[in-house]
Amino acid sequence: MFLQTPDTTGAAPALGGNSNAEAMKQMGFGDLMQHFDWLGWVVFVTLIIMSFLTWYYIVVNTVRNIVVSRRADKVIDGFWATSNTQEAIRELEAQPKSEPFSKIALDAAAAVAHHQHSQATATADGRVASALSRSEFIDRALRQAIARESLRLEAGLTLLATVGSAAPFVGLLGTVWGIYHALIRIAASGDASMAVVAGPVGEALLMTAFGLFAAIPATFAFNAFNRANRVTFARFDEFANDLHDFFATGSRVESQN
Repeated sequence: MFLQTPDTTGAAPALGGNSNAEAMKQMGFGDLMQHFDWLGWVVFVTLIIMSFLTWYYIVVNTVRNIVVSRRADKVIDGFWATSNTQEAIRELEAQPKSEPFSKIALDAAAAVAHHQHSQATATADGRVASALSRSEFIDRALRQAIARESLRLEAGLTLLATVGSAAPFVGLLGTVWGIYHALIRIAASGDASMAVVAGPVGEALLMTAFGLFAAIPATFAFNAFNRANRVTFARFDEFANDLHDFFATGSRVESQN
């Protein structure tokens, strides 16, 4: 009798390699969507909405901050360069409605005009003048204007912070739910080979990736806009202090630096 030589052609490994290759082809986005249930769709749509809103506010806030920063020096320098208050007010009124520094100065000028009118009317009618002094009236108007313009600049930051912190967990929920259903399908088939396991688990892991794709830009944008806003808020305070001195005393206090 002759001994049979074992097959050394590697057919079995080749078959396993082909099976693994086929399994890798099933780890795509299209396969993921085919296996979505209602919770999978809720998670996916939520991440899409988060990502869309994130990029919307990134674009809007970037454009707004660039415009405000470029106009700030022009508005401030133009105000102090005018020869009289009436001319300065006309220059401020010509600025766009979205320009914050001009609106702060206009609120201060309106507060002065209102205080002067109320004082004159009270004196003419024999009534007691306003309990608030001119300085207090201007200060209150400036604080309200700064608070209003600061809130406008902060639009969208709460959403960016929410997406940056919550999106990874939303994606993780989709991954956990997807793996849970993948394991149920694997158990039902009775086959735990790589060809069966890789596709469903890989699809589920894509949900975590989607969550990170939404969260990372939101986190970077939130930090960048926070930094830019702090610089702008500091300029609000500086300009408001100069406006208070100007409208309360009639002249600007010059810096010693």
